Amino acid sequence: MKRVSLFLQVIFALVILVGCQFSEELHLKEDGSGKISFNFDGSEVMQMAGDKMTEGEEKVIDTLMVFKDFLEEKKDSIAQLPIEEQERLKKLENFRMHMFMNSEKKEMTFDLYSEFKNVSDLGNLFNEFKTASTLGGKKAGSSMGKQDPLSNTEGSDPTKVSYSFVNNKFKRVTEILDEEKLKQDIDSLEQMKMFMASSKYKINYHFPKKIKKISNEKALFSQDGKSFTLEVGFLEYMDNPKVLDIEVDLEE
Repeated sequence: MKRVSLFLQVIFALVILVGCQFSEELHLKEDGSGKISFNFDGSEVMQMAGDKMTEGEEKVIDTLMVFKDFLEEKKDSIAQLPIEEQERLKKLENFRMHMFMNSEKKEMTFDLYSEFKNVSDLGNLFNEFKTASTLGGKKAGSSMGKQDPLSNTEGSDPTKVSYSFVNNKFKRVTEILDEEKLKQDIDSLEQMKMFMASSKYKINYHFPKKIKKISNEKALFSQDGKSFTLEVGFLEYMDNPKVLDIEVDLEE
C-alpha cells in the first residue's frame, strides 16, 4: 500500500512542477470498443530535481498497480465518501497503472489504461482518476494538495468530458458544469503559471478507418490517415478545457 501511495503522490508532484507532459491516447475499434490510456512523463522533472526526488527510494521501480486491488484496500475510506463519488471510483475497477522510474537515468513515466466495450461508457474517466488520486495522495501534504490543478477534494468537478462514436462520427465533448468553480480553479493557478509554462497536454487518437474530416485544423495526421494528434499547452487547457474538443468523420 505504501507503494500505491507513492505512485499517486508523485503524480501530485508532477502536476505542480515544470516540464510535465500529459497525453490521452485512444484506440477505437469499428464496434466502438477499444483501449484508452492517460500517460504522464515526468522525466524532465527528474532531471531538474536531481537525487532529491528519489532519495531513499529504489534505483529502479517498474511496477503495475491494479485499481481493483487498490479500491479493495481503500474500501473503508471509500465507504465514507458520498454515494456519487463511490460510484465514480467504481468505474476505475478495470484500470491498471504502470509506473516506471529509473533514478540513475532520470526517467519517470506513468501509464493509466483500460479496455472498454463502448467508448460512450468512458464518461469522465480522467475526473474519476483525480478522485482516486485524492484518496492516495493526502499524505503528500496539504499544501501540495491545494496546489494540485488536477485534484478536486472540495465540491464537484466544474467540467465533464464525454465520448461518442455513432455512424462513423466520433466526438470528444467537454461540458462546463460550473463556470464559477472553473474560474476559481483557473485563478488558483496564477502563482504556478511560470512553473507550468512548458507543460503540454496531447491527445492521440487511432481509428479503424481513414479520417475524412476533422473539426480542428491544428490536428496532425498520421501517414495512413487513420490517426491524429493534437497538442496544447497545459495552462491553455486549464484555462479553456474545450480546446481539446474534437469531431471526427470517418470514411464509409
